[in-house]
Amino acid sequence: MDADVIIVGAGPTGLMLAGELRLAGVRPLVLERQPQRRNTPKAGGLGGQILRLLGYRGLLERFEAACTDPVPAPRFPFGGVHLDFTQLADPPMHALPLPQPRLERLLEERAGELGVDISHGHEVAGMSQDDAAVIVDVRGPDGPYRVTARYLVGCDGARSRVRDGAGIPFLGTTYPEVNRLAQFTLPDTVTVLANGDLDVPGSGTIRAGFTRTDRGLFGLGTSPASKVVSLYTTEDEGIEYDDDTPMTVTELQDSIRRVLGADLPLEEPLRLSRFTFKARQAERYRDGRILLAGDAAHLFPATGVALNAGMLDAVNLAWKLAADIHGWAPAGLLDTYHDERSLAGARTMLHTQAQVALRRGYDPAAEALRQVFQELLVDEQPLHRMGALVAGTDIRYPMPGSHHHPSAGTFAADLTLHTDQGTTSVAELMRTARPIFLDLADRPELRETADDWGQRVEVHTAKTDDRPVDALLIRPDAHIAWAATTDEPADSAVPALREALSGWFGTP
Repeated sequence: MDADVIIVGAGPTGLMLAGELRLAGVRPLVLERQPQRRNTPKAGGLGGQILRLLGYRGLLERFEAACTDPVPAPRFPFGGVHLDFTQLADPPMHALPLPQPRLERLLEERAGELGVDISHGHEVAGMSQDDAAVIVDVRGPDGPYRVTARYLVGCDGARSRVRDGAGIPFLGTTYPEVNRLAQFTLPDTVTVLANGDLDVPGSGTIRAGFTRTDRGLFGLGTSPASKVVSLYTTEDEGIEYDDDTPMTVTELQDSIRRVLGADLPLEEPLRLSRFTFKARQAERYRDGRILLAGDAAHLFPATGVALNAGMLDAVNLAWKLAADIHGWAPAGLLDTYHDERSLAGARTMLHTQAQVALRRGYDPAAEALRQVFQELLVDEQPLHRMGALVAGTDIRYPMPGSHHHPSAGTFAADLTLHTDQGTTSVAELMRTARPIFLDLADRPELRETADDWGQRVEVHTAKTDDRPVDALLIRPDAHIAWAATTDEPADSAVPALREALSGWFGTP
């Protein structure tokens, strides 16, 4: 075998997967058809659950240090209205402004530090699989060649050749909207008013926020302390744009003029991107030894969610592939990748298609819907619920067996832990991407059970304030596989723990 896993696509999902596989002791090979990283920022930052996961891998501070823009207030667009979390003490959704080229550079640097082989300018021409391997035909700078691996993962985007080659249906809807997103500096002739509106000579006042016209939607975001503005237009067009053809300043200004009916003077472009909206999800995320992740598996009709979903796909998949390659995966473990991540994708599809309904209506009934929706979000409980839905933090994966603690299947909270060696945390324990058994109540019978899996599962004893459970079994993707309730009798806790350990981490 030339590699354990061939990853097609060196975008954020593919690079995240490569790094996670290396942490698990697997040899990935990344094939990227582009000869070098693109400079076009298809996405402007990260948001949601992936930020917590990066913190658990010890990468969040590194990513934050690479941000040149200030972290925005927790206020996010949602189908032509806004989710405003600024009044909440603990906002359920956060974002990190990190243009995609810079994000990919950081992920590629990290992968390189871990010893990942990344081949730019290498395009997949064909593939086949049998019971033991995947064979991939590649066109490289020096001519065609062939590589083999145990598995192949398509992280190659919306027009995935891997998905097409595996014959996996990708059904759904393409919407007629063309969306343009940009950041610009403003000339001195344009004044940013205290409320965020713009005073434009010859055009009057252009209001901050969303302005809906009979030609589309215009969005404006400003900061009184800065001459940098964020601009957004969406309009229905019967044109199929090539994603590889970058948007120009003239194209954006023409769109603003059509939608808003006004000319907006602009100076230096800091970001220019164009995209269309599709609602599509792969019928299955796995076909034998071929798997899909990121945009190859799902496309969502709203901004700000694709990177979160794709990179979390990678984290979920990596440790399961590694378990199979290392020979200890229990039966059906790899199939849970589709079960869990297609469920997460369906939740993301739910709220992004709801955004379609909110933003595409132009009649009085649609305006009434938006108004009622916005009024509901004045109250904290629905605002928290919507924030968790958009962030992807409300996901609870289905767990095997019949009796589960309410936390089973959820993302593990970052508890502060007091040990004989000092103070640590769940986040610090998760940096190596290994399974964790955490005894919080000095339960020797549970530790002895977990010790049988000691070569695969790290066993820790600690105390924590306001102990939520007696013990936790945490998977490498930071989701809870099992938990013991406070003072749960050993005759029920031990068999349940043993069932969870064998169900997720194989025969001891």
